Amino acid sequence: MSLCAECFHQGEHAGHDYNMFRSQAGGACDCGDSNVMREAGFCKRHRIKSNSNVPCVPKDLLMMSELVLPQFIFSLIQHLREGYNEPAVDLPSEKDLHKILQVLEPHVSFLEDLTKMGGAMRSVLTQVLTSQQFYKDLSSGVGENACAKKSHEKYLIALKGSGLAFPEDKIACNMQEQGAGTSTLSVQGLAGGTATSGQGDSSDEEDQDGSQGVGKRKRVKLSSTTKDQSIMDVLKHKCFLEELLFWTIKYEFPQKMVTFLLNMLPDQDYKIAFTKTFVQHYAFIMKTLKKSHESDTMSNRIVHISVQLFSNEELARQVTEECQLLDIMVTVLLYMMESCLIKSELQDEENSLHVVVNCGEALLKNNTYWPLVSDFINILSHQSVAKKFLEDHGLLVTWMNFVSFFQGMNLNKRELNEHVEFESQTYYAAFAAELEACAQPMWGLLSHCKVRETQEYTRNVVRYCLEALQDWFDAINFVDEPAPNQVTFHLPLHRYFAMFLSKAVKCQELDLDTILPDQEMLMKLMIHPLQIQASLSEIHSNMWVRNGLQIKGQAMTYVQSHFCNSMIDPDIYLLQVCASRLDPDYFISSVFERFKVVDLLTMASQHQNTVLDSEHERSMLEGALTFLVLLLSLRLHLGMTDDEILRAEMVAQLCMNDRTHSSLLDLIPENPNPKSGIIPGSLSFESVLSAVADFKAPVFEPGGSMQQGMYTPKAEVWDKEFDPVMVILRTVYRRDVQSAMDRYTAFLKQSGKFPGNPWPPYKKRTPLHPSYRGLIKLLHCKTLHIVLFTLLYKILMDHQNLSEHVLCMVLYLIELGLENSPEQESDEEESAGGQERCHDSWFPGSNLVSNMRHFINYVRVRVPETAPEVKREPPASTSSDGLASSQNSGTAQVFSLVAERRKKFQEIINRNTSEANQVVRPKTSMKWSAPGATPQLTTAILEVKESILSLLIKLHHKLSGKQNSYYPPWLDDVDVLIHPEIPRYSHGDGMTAVERILLKAAVQSRLNKRIIEEICRKVTPPVPPKKISSAEKKTLDKEERRQKARERQQKLLAEFASRQKSFMETAMDVESPDADIAMEVATSEQHVSEAIYDCVICGQSGPSTEDRPTGLVVLLQASSVLGQCRNSPEPRRLPTSEEEQIYPWDTCAALHDVRLTTLQRYFKDSSCLQAVSIGWEGGVYVQTCGHTLHIDCHKSYMESLRNDQVLQGFSVDKGEFTCPLCRQFANSVLPCYPGNNMERSVWPSHSNKCMQDLVQEVEDLQEQLGTFPSETNLSKEMESVMKDIKSTTQKKYTDYSKTPGSPDNDFLFMYSVARTNLELELVHRGGNLCSGGASTAGKRSCLNQLFHVLAMHMRLYSIDSAYNPWRKLTQPSQDKNSELVSEELPEVPVLYRDVSSLLLIQILTMPQPLHKEHFTCIIKVLFTLLYTQALAALSVKCSAEDRMAWKESGALKKNTSSGEKSWEVLLGHVISELSKGKIYEEEETEELAVVNPDSVECYLQQFCLPFLRITSLLQHHLFGGDLPSCQEDEEFTVLASCLGLLPSFQSAHQFTSASCLDWPVPAFDMISQWCSELASFAGRHPDQVKVPKDPAVCLVCGTFVCLKGLCCKQQSYCECVLHSQNCGAGTGIFLLINASVIIIIRGHRFCLWGSVYLDAHGEEDRDLRRGKPLYICKERYKVLEQQWVSHTFDHINKRWGPHYNGL
Repeated sequence: MSLCAECFHQGEHAGHDYNMFRSQAGGACDCGDSNVMREAGFCKRHRIKSNSNVPCVPKDLLMMSELVLPQFIFSLIQHLREGYNEPAVDLPSEKDLHKILQVLEPHVSFLEDLTKMGGAMRSVLTQVLTSQQFYKDLSSGVGENACAKKSHEKYLIALKGSGLAFPEDKIACNMQEQGAGTSTLSVQGLAGGTATSGQGDSSDEEDQDGSQGVGKRKRVKLSSTTKDQSIMDVLKHKCFLEELLFWTIKYEFPQKMVTFLLNMLPDQDYKIAFTKTFVQHYAFIMKTLKKSHESDTMSNRIVHISVQLFSNEELARQVTEECQLLDIMVTVLLYMMESCLIKSELQDEENSLHVVVNCGEALLKNNTYWPLVSDFINILSHQSVAKKFLEDHGLLVTWMNFVSFFQGMNLNKRELNEHVEFESQTYYAAFAAELEACAQPMWGLLSHCKVRETQEYTRNVVRYCLEALQDWFDAINFVDEPAPNQVTFHLPLHRYFAMFLSKAVKCQELDLDTILPDQEMLMKLMIHPLQIQASLSEIHSNMWVRNGLQIKGQAMTYVQSHFCNSMIDPDIYLLQVCASRLDPDYFISSVFERFKVVDLLTMASQHQNTVLDSEHERSMLEGALTFLVLLLSLRLHLGMTDDEILRAEMVAQLCMNDRTHSSLLDLIPENPNPKSGIIPGSLSFESVLSAVADFKAPVFEPGGSMQQGMYTPKAEVWDKEFDPVMVILRTVYRRDVQSAMDRYTAFLKQSGKFPGNPWPPYKKRTPLHPSYRGLIKLLHCKTLHIVLFTLLYKILMDHQNLSEHVLCMVLYLIELGLENSPEQESDEEESAGGQERCHDSWFPGSNLVSNMRHFINYVRVRVPETAPEVKREPPASTSSDGLASSQNSGTAQVFSLVAERRKKFQEIINRNTSEANQVVRPKTSMKWSAPGATPQLTTAILEVKESILSLLIKLHHKLSGKQNSYYPPWLDDVDVLIHPEIPRYSHGDGMTAVERILLKAAVQSRLNKRIIEEICRKVTPPVPPKKISSAEKKTLDKEERRQKARERQQKLLAEFASRQKSFMETAMDVESPDADIAMEVATSEQHVSEAIYDCVICGQSGPSTEDRPTGLVVLLQASSVLGQCRNSPEPRRLPTSEEEQIYPWDTCAALHDVRLTTLQRYFKDSSCLQAVSIGWEGGVYVQTCGHTLHIDCHKSYMESLRNDQVLQGFSVDKGEFTCPLCRQFANSVLPCYPGNNMERSVWPSHSNKCMQDLVQEVEDLQEQLGTFPSETNLSKEMESVMKDIKSTTQKKYTDYSKTPGSPDNDFLFMYSVARTNLELELVHRGGNLCSGGASTAGKRSCLNQLFHVLAMHMRLYSIDSAYNPWRKLTQPSQDKNSELVSEELPEVPVLYRDVSSLLLIQILTMPQPLHKEHFTCIIKVLFTLLYTQALAALSVKCSAEDRMAWKESGALKKNTSSGEKSWEVLLGHVISELSKGKIYEEEETEELAVVNPDSVECYLQQFCLPFLRITSLLQHHLFGGDLPSCQEDEEFTVLASCLGLLPSFQSAHQFTSASCLDWPVPAFDMISQWCSELASFAGRHPDQVKVPKDPAVCLVCGTFVCLKGLCCKQQSYCECVLHSQNCGAGTGIFLLINASVIIIIRGHRFCLWGSVYLDAHGEEDRDLRRGKPLYICKERYKVLEQQWVSHTFDHINKRWGPHYNGL
């Protein structure tokens, strides 16, 4: 169904589950067409019935178009005729075709525009295209016009060249090109059939069509006489539309033409005419498709057209009736496949007459048949069409013929000697072909056989299917034994037969026996599916290992979820049907024979297997038993309802692993239950899912992997519904079975139901459908009982090649037999059945319940002479029931018995016995007396004296390891026998299973109960024959060795654990940015004289020295995170229309840029560059993992990385590496400054020097010139790391000076690096310091080391003392007039300077290490400046009246003692000073609403807080000491006292910010000086879009960019990469809109981060493949934002690759 976007959005989809895929080729919208969709689904517009009284179009309006269009279309056709040249054989002329199409582009576009003009114009076009008269007049080539004649000739040549012609031109046609008919002849030649001379006779259609097919397969005549030829080879064009389609096909469906033809579809008349034309050209389409080089593109375009035509039931029915659509399709498919047939090598290679498709041919390998098959499936979905197909016997015969081409394809032959040289991958093609060409149409047909009335259809299909099968058996000369060592997984005829049988019984109430064939046919039918089951087991036992990996691939595909319901399920069902109708002994013995384990089933401890190596015996025996369990316990087609099946499938998948919703949908087979749950009355997928599973929402840990929403089985599902049999059936990988068992074990431990290692639980089965009751006979036949008895005995005696799995399956089979016993036998039945007893004296009857208690005394076995049994003397009297005397052997007897049965069977079936004996006898006798093997075998008699019951009880003792461990539970509690379903038996290990079986046996028969009690009274330990002592010793040794190994392992593990623990204590957790187990670099050693560092490469510890410096592993990255901070708290909206734009005017970066440029306009450049900080955008952030290494070690490490050829995710040439210890990504090493980091904290922090002295000291220290340090290794490293830091960011982020390259730039850049790192740490702490503590970021902080590097470089730039800001802060200036004269721009007034920047300049230009008292002094001085700035800013915000009031109230208090510490006084002073200039004259800015003392105090504190936070952080890093934690409202006071600004801590309520002031010189003089600078300055103051193919959105700033688009490329950089540099200084986060994933670009690398959009089930849908509606996941978005802010993309995301600027 196709809908236009408009109708889709107008429709009502609430609660619907839909997948949306966008068509690339245009087409007609189906909304409003009730033949395609239900009326309830129409959109709002189409629901209103359009009134019939649509006004007619005035005649004269369309006159012009009616005259012009015929000529126009004819000219288009002439162009197409002219342009086409038959391609030469070797050179396809695709280039020429493209040229013509380019020339015609405007023509077709014009037509396309016409179609968009609406119904009236379309009807004119339809009239022109379908009118035969126009076509005759213009195009027939009759008449004078030479040009028209020539074009008509070209048209005829093209027709002939295509192998198509008017009937009279037939002969010429066949000479031109091998027509479809001749291709059959070539096959006959290949197969050695009777090929006639072929081309010569081809004029006679009858003969050619009727010539015999290959072997016995006659070519099928279609229902009307010579339809075949006319379908394939004849085309007659009667109107423009037909010829236009012909050329469209010839030119391989150009996109434009397809769109035009589809856009015309809303016109009803056109739709019908076009569909008929399409059908008429169907054979031609197939031929063109086969020859095409671009078959994929062409297939898509064909299907775009056909899906629109054939989805409409009414139209499909009409075409089927009028144009023989079904005949055409089946014939075309048959012809298509006939071109690639080869002789089948199955069974009888020389004389086989069967042909199969060759899977290596392009036709199959490239799925070229796909469009035709998909059309066929599409029309079979319409009931009316499917009925016609099922009623037409001729069609069914042809179709079965078609299916038989796939029967036995892709035959595998087991390689026995060397490994196959070339692994063919043809199996992909084979499986796809069977699924698409055979199974899908089968499911389509089955969907119409649901009710009693359709019985006839099933009978037809089954009848023709059996005929085809009979032909197949004849063609491959099949008698009764399959050829050894070959297997084909493809038996579509068997599967058709099986599925229609299943449908007949399940839905149509047919009696199974009326449609089943005779016994002989059933015996043949079961052979090949059984062969597949045995081969599966062989493949898993590694017996096919020489055939390469592809054979494993086939075994997996056969059971894989998309194939299983069309492959393994029908096969097993067919075997179940055969088993229920054939003799059980025959069937069971066939199974063991196919699995090659007959020889293993002997009582003797040693045996020889003629057909199997001993290393494969165990797994093949497991395979055979598991297969029997599957066969007997699966009920998929034997009585389960669809809902039960769905539930069982879902439980099996969930038990293997937790699943996402989409993978569950994918893993559950589509038929019998379509997932959508459209079938009325069936439970939908969702309701079953909610019944059996719980949803686990995805969990998000930052740094964790991105999880998806998962479904996990509910507890009661594990308890009651876990079915190991279903799990085994559905597992593709063997490890999934183990996974299910592990999960089951975990559940039992957790819920306290069972502590140990449980065995697979036994699950009760749905009752069998009465038609299949015969299956139970398998459980009650002597052959099976003998096998079970033998295996129990062997397990008890510890024979080789048996495993727990074998025991498990044996017990399962016994339990199945007890559960499904035939009608209760009377206990007295013992005496009956005399004459049967002498036939085989193993067991008296066939009922398992009674056979269980039957004692077997002696068994005669054939053993090699070396076996221990031979030495024994046979006892004088043989067995009580004359067992050994009456027969020649024990276990061999079981299977010679089989041979007898075989013989009997052949006699029953083939009346002429003589022939039968010839066929069968030699084979069976050969089996048992292999000439090479006989000499060493002798006969021995074993004393057994056990029954199945006694063996079980002894097994219980053996499993428990204790004598007398089994005690019949009913002796204590008789109720057990009445209610045997006891929960305590439902989960457990082998002992529990044995107990459960014994209980069931006792419940079913009093005699059994009595015998169990007797055995328990006697209880003798199982006595293995004494001779096996060596083996016993071996097992004991084994146990001891195992025990020792276990102990060693425990020891080792413990040692590992302790090592790991100590490693974890020293190293740190890389994954999460805030792990607490961090190495304290700064504060590691408080009291040692020098800091000690460990080198993680050479492992030595020691201090960092000038000669051999140690460095911190650091990652330098440019960051624009700070620049994106905004004032307003609410998030920004993405622009969704042209008008909305995102102007980042309110971001931090934009504000700082404006500030700097404004200052530069009015003030001296060098002074401006010291007044602010940069680095808000493109600042360099330094982070470390905290590990240190010697710098020389690091260099050699880098060398080794350079020589390492392994592909790394980073580029070593750019200095990138991963930390040798924690593997965290890094790109530089930051040298550690020698000396103890902490020695300063020992000094008294409050010295008793007075403020003036300290101020003087600071000034003197600053005057000391920075000397160039001596050339040591350390200084070199410091220089090189400084270079790294500079090169980390782009040039534009370091050059702000008007004179490029001026030293002021470097100066500014260096202290800004410090500022960036402090600010970012503040952001990581959540923007304030309330949490306090040495935060985790602090533990891995490298600020201390970074400061030393920066300080060393900044000391090289001396500040001219005249301009030293320190002077201006601490001394009233002397000369007032000198400056006004100078020409150049003035310096930046102190009040305009950024205080935090001043702080960093002061500290970094002083000699290191800095004294704490000097640090405090600098802070105090700067705080006075900051406070004055706050007052000035406040005063500007007040209204004029308020200013007057403050000024006066301040003046009054000015002379009080605490005047310098009162904000009112100071504010008054500031206002009076500033009033001297023109600052207040500009228009009012936003005013503070209420000016009361509290709000003023609050404003001042908020103004000063950022500075205090940065300063506190700096103090913490330079001098250690923890940051105090506090409430948000006391942050100011706490930080102030921590910094030493508050002399004594006061209680908060009477605290004012002014009390922190400590003026080095009288306050009012200072303020007057600063204000006058400002006032004098103020006096002078003059004052579209193309839509990208792959659109992406930058999640940082919201810009819309184009991914990989060449359209937006600039200087070889694609737009995303460019944007990541401009917006994030090299870090970009983009949402790819069409893929719903996020990519991160970091410098030259990128990675896929995942998706922040999940569907309703918590799953991603990358690339929007599933087309489900998606919703934003807030948690994931938070995680993404967290990683961006904390700069941890490099550490958390592991899969990085280079992008080569191509994103």
